[in-house]
Amino acid sequence: MSRLAKKPLKIPDKVEIKILEDRVEIKGPRGVLYTPVPVGVSYDIKDGEITVNRENDWASRKANQGLAFSLLRNAIEGVVNGFKKELQIEGIGYKAVKQGNKLILSLGYSNDVEYNIPDDVNVDVPQQDRIIVTGNDKQCVGQVTAEIRKFRKPEVYKGKGIRYSDEIVRKKVGKTGI
Repeated sequence: MSRLAKKPLKIPDKVEIKILEDRVEIKGPRGVLYTPVPVGVSYDIKDGEITVNRENDWASRKANQGLAFSLLRNAIEGVVNGFKKELQIEGIGYKAVKQGNKLILSLGYSNDVEYNIPDDVNVDVPQQDRIIVTGNDKQCVGQVTAEIRKFRKPEVYKGKGIRYSDEIVRKKVGKTGI
């Protein structure tokens, strides 16, 4: 279990938190997010801080307390600042173009790959070889970037493909390296 979940989480001035039966509603300047309440977990709001409590010391309840704390912290961060991930495209002729609500990727296949962008996230293509995914929900941003990366993962011999901007791809030597 996370030791962080035992500490109170400060609520920024711009954020309103409302505890409902099965979920928590977090309102902020960037929008509204909902997080589920795991089994055996309760919330307590006092003096601009929120604490996550568990009903007993079972291992599953400790895990749920850590989960609830992380979900709440990510939701607060999302409605205040948002999340951003960048993808880098490497390879000759590989490029990305945004047309309306679709992302069109040329990745060396016989046909271009079309990806429908969900409403929860925003995808920008400032250059042909860079894709920036932003949004309020950390899980949605990570899922969209993983789905885009899945179309052409980085190849280990030449390094071609779609990678995260901070990802380091270690290249193999190949047959001629002997």
